[in-house]
Amino acid sequence: MSMAPRTDPQSPAPHLADSHDLIRVHGARENNLKDVSVEIPKRRLTVFTGVSGSGKSSLVFNTIAAESQRLINETYSAFVQGFMPTLARPEVDVLDGLTTAIIVDQQRMGADPRSTVGTATDANAMLRILFSRLGQPHIGSPNAYSFNVPSVKASGAITVERGDKKTVKATFSRTGGMCTNCEGRGTVSDIDLTQLYDDSKSIAEGAFTIPGWKSDSWWTVRTYAESGFLDPNKPIREFTEKEMKDFLYGEPTKVKVEGVNLTYEGLIPKVQKSFLSKDKEAMQPHIRAFVDRAVTFTTCPECGGTRLSEAARSSKIKGIHIGDACAMQISDLAVWVRDLDEPSVAPLLGTLRRTLDSFVEIGLGYLSLDRPSGTLSGGEAQRVKMIRHLGSSLTDTTYVFDEPTAGLHPHDIQRMNDLLLRLRDKGNTVLVVEHKPEMIAIADHVVDLGPGAGTEGGSVCFEGTVEGLRAGGTVTGRHLDDRTTLKEAVRKSGDVLKIRGATANNLRDVDVDIPLGVLVVITGVAGSGKSSLVHGSIPAGEGVVSVDQSAIRGSRRSNPATYTGLLDPIRKAFAKANGVKPGLFSANSEGACPNCNGAGVIYTDLAMMAGVATTCEECEGKRFEASVLDHHFGGRDISEVLAMSVSEAEEFFGDGEARTPAAHRILGRLADVGLGYLKLGQPLTTLSGGERQRLKLATHMAEKGGVYVLDEPTTGLHLADVEQLLGLLDRLVDSGKSVIVIEHHQAVMAHADWIIDLGPGAGHDGGKIVFEGTPADLVAARSTLTGEHLAAYVGA
Repeated sequence: MSMAPRTDPQSPAPHLADSHDLIRVHGARENNLKDVSVEIPKRRLTVFTGVSGSGKSSLVFNTIAAESQRLINETYSAFVQGFMPTLARPEVDVLDGLTTAIIVDQQRMGADPRSTVGTATDANAMLRILFSRLGQPHIGSPNAYSFNVPSVKASGAITVERGDKKTVKATFSRTGGMCTNCEGRGTVSDIDLTQLYDDSKSIAEGAFTIPGWKSDSWWTVRTYAESGFLDPNKPIREFTEKEMKDFLYGEPTKVKVEGVNLTYEGLIPKVQKSFLSKDKEAMQPHIRAFVDRAVTFTTCPECGGTRLSEAARSSKIKGIHIGDACAMQISDLAVWVRDLDEPSVAPLLGTLRRTLDSFVEIGLGYLSLDRPSGTLSGGEAQRVKMIRHLGSSLTDTTYVFDEPTAGLHPHDIQRMNDLLLRLRDKGNTVLVVEHKPEMIAIADHVVDLGPGAGTEGGSVCFEGTVEGLRAGGTVTGRHLDDRTTLKEAVRKSGDVLKIRGATANNLRDVDVDIPLGVLVVITGVAGSGKSSLVHGSIPAGEGVVSVDQSAIRGSRRSNPATYTGLLDPIRKAFAKANGVKPGLFSANSEGACPNCNGAGVIYTDLAMMAGVATTCEECEGKRFEASVLDHHFGGRDISEVLAMSVSEAEEFFGDGEARTPAAHRILGRLADVGLGYLKLGQPLTTLSGGERQRLKLATHMAEKGGVYVLDEPTTGLHLADVEQLLGLLDRLVDSGKSVIVIEHHQAVMAHADWIIDLGPGAGHDGGKIVFEGTPADLVAARSTLTGEHLAAYVGA
């Protein structure tokens, strides 16, 4: 290829198109942002820092990324937009210089049991094509290897309307790979009947032991008693075979009970519809405990948990069927695929190899493709989403990351840094919300928000280089080089929690004694077996309070007051002081403004265009009926109380005429975890990830238990807040609790009384205890990856 020589001796003047090298934000007011204006350089790595709740996510995700996505959606036709989520324009005056934004956040992947790591990343789709071309014996198209596709057969008459109408016979069949016994789920559920009823009693005597099924509840129990199918006065164990079949498996049938038309249905389908079809996380604690007792899940005996039909398991490549391939550790599967050499599918093999290598490169080589996506942590889910972008040829794109180091061992953070720098060096703009100093250190540009959280934040405190941040005097700058020193004296343990022969997931017959009455930190690289050891081996029951990484569910009607149970004592106090019902003081019940139904705003749906929310004119956004606001307690009405911050409310309910001990205790716990700035009525949808985690911790602190198990409590915490968390952990231990923390943060490791380190690697390279002892011993030995990083952290 020849290129024409350049003839002009002088370099041309800069092109006007090259001048657009900044993303300009002016007057951003989303959530708590206070008229923020920033200029972000393109094709650079910009890190956004600040305490949790300072407005980082509001600026990056809710303003910059949201507007980019909205503008892209507007390029589609109105018909297509009708099928897309409607996005409102962010509260901002000017947004200039935007490029296409790709958001890689920490939202958990769907907990649908049919979704796996393989289906979420298209690796399964490529494997199915591979087996449909090379598998022996050949059984059909890629659908024949899919556990989500059932086999279908149909025959009948169809009418073809083409000129003369003509009725013809037609048959149709499709071969799917779904196991017919478990319907592609890999597990089958079995209901323990002894948890549903006491068979020594009759229905009239109250045989049912299901929560909420009282002997006089006519919509359930009396339907069985008066259906005519059963003898209500006969003990259940004496039922005939027909009565037992009707009782357990009866088809839905219309019956009349006291003149009311009701539907009679067998007990097992009734329980399945009432309890098993609902999201377990959204259930009340006593209902969830009942489901855990009554339902057992066992591996499907027909497919052995592979989810696949016998035909799909019979088709193999080099002795491996697709179920075996998906069950392999991805790092091993990558080696197996690399050894396949078949020119007819060379392009497919090349793409599949790159995808699997990306898993390994990003530190997820320890996963398997059949791992349910709902079981991934927030950090793992985010890295799985990154995989499709690593090999992308796109440039001049904005990548937006939410704490990409979440769940990463210090050893893995350097690898993540390299990936982000590679994305930048391809000509992309990389925006990262982050707290870890290791990632802040590689930034080309830093935007520090604050100075505080909530209403005390929302301003830009610093904009510039990392060195400028250190010298800038902001909260982040002051704490950037913080290092927690090793304890001079550690607490001594009395009792121990013995774990023997732990084999959950990748654990290799682990025996370990976890000291009680002290602060224990379980650490190790991602995938080394920490969660398997703690959550899989410590019996969850009386005395064990587990605060995991699962998401908080809540709508815009949910707020800290409703989530923590704080609203109950407040409503009762208002009701007692005014001689009215507590339900009046709930915006979701009797006291709701009739115009907006207690939402405070009127939503107008504009089809494919963004809906409009206008403040309700009748209640002026207070959410309550006017007559409710005439009732006062301690000189305040209910809307004024919900507008208070936790700190204000703690003082208000602490003494004087508004003294309410039950409310004060809950508020004290919220203040303990550093949420004193939150408004009681602030919608949960506006809280950051770190705030939600601490809200959950505050709620669990109310539970009576001797052992607290915390899963990475520093996730979403600013450097300045970690110190407060350490103080909270100390208070828990000093009050007589045993605290076990799964953690990667070196400050928490250094503060521990005892460390248990798992490894040495991830997946089948991990699952062993590589160190037990005090942090000082770990630093002195430097025998593990954790020891080396902790020694570097404390400067030993």
